[in-house]
Amino acid sequence: MEGGARVAAAVPGRFLIVVTALALMACAGAAKKPAIPDHHVVRAGETLYSISMRYRLDYHDVARWNGIAADYRIDAGQRIRLNPPPRARARPAPAVAAARAPSPRASPDDPAHRPPHWRWPVQGGRVIGTITQPSGGLGLRIDGELNQPVFAAADGRIVYTGSGLRGYGQLIIITHERGWLSAYGHNALVHVQEGETVRAGQAIASMGPGPDQQTMLYFEIRLDGRPLDPLKQLPPR
Repeated sequence: MEGGARVAAAVPGRFLIVVTALALMACAGAAKKPAIPDHHVVRAGETLYSISMRYRLDYHDVARWNGIAADYRIDAGQRIRLNPPPRARARPAPAVAAARAPSPRASPDDPAHRPPHWRWPVQGGRVIGTITQPSGGLGLRIDGELNQPVFAAADGRIVYTGSGLRGYGQLIIITHERGWLSAYGHNALVHVQEGETVRAGQAIASMGPGPDQQTMLYFEIRLDGRPLDPLKQLPPR
């Protein structure tokens, strides 16, 4: 990605997910899909979201295969199925498939998906503009100084930190309430850990070099995995 991103949610239990396996999985289209074992044993601090991202799976599917409730809570030591059970692999009859209506897209205008009170993820910096990725990602590039602080754009929970998504550099993903997610890419240093709850305005990282070696932050906002233009969500500067 010409810049990266991530974000987490503040929710009871271990992980309140919001955002299709961050459709970042789609954004990571260029990354090679790892071999997927039948099961994964949950380690302390892991979330359903971070496990799903590791194997390039949609967390909705993983939750369904394992009968995990809508709070997406999992526990250390739990065995998580990473492939659909045999019956789930059968394709539905054409008549049934045709009768299924497509799921409506979540909208920021829907009170059920009211946006968080977003804050800018950096103070100052030079806003270069939005970048559309070939894989479908849409994010904001902000140029700045090496090690300039990067802040959480809203209250949430860290669900991913790492460099496993090609093109994002060191990435942080935060999930927020009502299906929102934010992502922060190309960090030089990361100051938070997966599973940690953060507050809006909290320093979570420091800026690092992007693909062209210019110090920058790549910032995304997603609703149920769908990338939205950050400039239409952030307050005026």
